[in-house]
Amino acid sequence: MTDEARRAVEAILMVADRPVDPHLLAQVTETPPAEMEALLAELGQAYEADERGFVLVKVAGGYRFQSHPDLTAYVERFVLEGQHARLSSAALETMAIIAYKQPISRMQIASIRGVNVDGVVRTLEQRGYITEVSRDPGPGQAVLFGTTELFLERIGVNSLDDLPPIADFVPGADVVEALEHGLRVEPVGVDLADEGPSAAEGEANAAVPGEAPVAPLIDLDDPD
Repeated sequence: MTDEARRAVEAILMVADRPVDPHLLAQVTETPPAEMEALLAELGQAYEADERGFVLVKVAGGYRFQSHPDLTAYVERFVLEGQHARLSSAALETMAIIAYKQPISRMQIASIRGVNVDGVVRTLEQRGYITEVSRDPGPGQAVLFGTTELFLERIGVNSLDDLPPIADFVPGADVVEALEHGLRVEPVGVDLADEGPSAAEGEANAAVPGEAPVAPLIDLDDPD
């Protein structure tokens, strides 16, 4: 086996999210199946000999990397610390949207929040608060998300019916109108009748040194 094939196998297993069939590895690397099995066994033994923090195991008919069994305590501590971390405001907003609008897709959530939500949705899914519940029957069949039993447990309700009505968080029509009025720019009305003579008339009537002021215009149709 070439070093390139060995490195290729490691790279594939590193990015795979499920056990990889050895026949698929053989096909991708253009290696005979028997040689691929030998290579995988050799890699597993090498990792054990080097006392790595991970091992190469065969599960569900395929191969994958997983943490070494004797490091379980550290992995559990890491996972638990991550679970206890507080959710960000973005995560809380996204969870609220899912709770009240489920089932809902990533694109619909992003449309409501106005930002990309891929990372936040992934975090909520990893925490176990949301899960895939169905597929959109429309084009693309987008994944639709909903809340889990753990979500209900964390917020202390028995079912989604116990969530407070969303109307409780929406301001009334009078408040919305007042806010809208306060933000509206009103044009300043000018009553020309109250403004007195125009600038041109003011200049014409202004006294010139050494001369008498100009008399106001006279309406010739006025008999007086």
